[in-house]
Amino acid sequence: MELPVATVTQHDQWKVESQVFRIYDLFGNLPRNAQSVMIELQRDNHIEYLTRGLRQLPPSFCTLDASRPWLCYWIVHSLALLGESVDDELEHNTIDFLSRCQDPSGGYGGGPGQLPHLATTYAAVNALITVGGDQALSSINRGELYKFLRQMKHPSGGFRMHDGGEIDVRACYTAISVASILNILDDELVHNVGSFILSCQTYEGGISGEPGSEAHGGYTFCGVATMILINQINRLDLPRLIDWLVFRQGKELGFQGRTNKLVDGCYSFWQGGVFPLLQRVRSIIDEQLVLPDAGGHYTTNGTHTSTTSSISEAGESFEGISSHVDDACHSRQEVNFNDIGYNFVKRPIEMEPLFHSLALQQYILLCSQEEKGGMKDKPGLSRDFYHTCYCLSGLSVCQHMWSDEEDSPVLP
Repeated sequence: MELPVATVTQHDQWKVESQVFRIYDLFGNLPRNAQSVMIELQRDNHIEYLTRGLRQLPPSFCTLDASRPWLCYWIVHSLALLGESVDDELEHNTIDFLSRCQDPSGGYGGGPGQLPHLATTYAAVNALITVGGDQALSSINRGELYKFLRQMKHPSGGFRMHDGGEIDVRACYTAISVASILNILDDELVHNVGSFILSCQTYEGGISGEPGSEAHGGYTFCGVATMILINQINRLDLPRLIDWLVFRQGKELGFQGRTNKLVDGCYSFWQGGVFPLLQRVRSIIDEQLVLPDAGGHYTTNGTHTSTTSSISEAGESFEGISSHVDDACHSRQEVNFNDIGYNFVKRPIEMEPLFHSLALQQYILLCSQEEKGGMKDKPGLSRDFYHTCYCLSGLSVCQHMWSDEEDSPVLP
């Protein structure tokens, strides 16, 4: 009888596990003081790497010519997470460059004179808001940007990424989040967005980019965040979503983006960042876990037993279940869409984290961090600004998700 032949995917997985476990073995055999040094965040080196990149990039970055607002966002956001700001000259140059990426008819392109695109619009707007100040904020043409968002709106309820472009959950999130943060979100933009995203929740529980595709970590974050911003999070199957999410954290201690895929540091945020959102809707999750039987009596849904016990153990029950959310969804005139996002993050945490935050920090600091500055996908790969941004974002999630007090100290 022939033994089964290992697939390429299996070999790749074994290789990553070997690299990761070798690092963990080394760390575990070090003296305590050496461990402290090895697991320290190389803050100054990260700041130097990021600031140097914002000033000037080498010629090899020409392949990212259509992603230049993203480079600004990844760098500026990473610096903000590290508690660092840029000097006045670099701030002015950043604002000036992003202003030249703004199309006269609304939206931002990947560079000066390029086609306006929802992804680079999201990056540019968030970079400018992170920089802050009158010069940055007044540079955003909100009126023309609103017209651009309306032009990208599709009859399905979703949005196109650009003129003639793809329609997916990422487009929904970038459009809705930009509109929300700029206080231009209204009924026309929100119309049928929830139904489009609901059609993308898969049998696994995660959310795909478009109906019929595979559940994916990036699209799942985008879908959940969008449903929160339009006040329709209760329409998703949240228990099934949680089941899918928690099993994306693997033996390497980091997150994978899809089932049977390799661990990747960027999913520290794309997957890990969903949990702080779910921490604030426990009452809706509890409500979904109780379903009526044939006789009209309410019983715990047996298909979600493991999730039920996890949530039940996470904290005390929360009164005033999701009626305020339901009422808002059914009476659109009562909803001020532009206040939803801000008010949501101010809501109290209703349950403890549902993933191993200390383990994720170990993966980020030992396997994704470059000692000379910057973060990477996994051991053996090179650092880049994208992974630096989302690894640091995931690290921030881990250290702040246990408390909803703004001034509370971060976890070590």
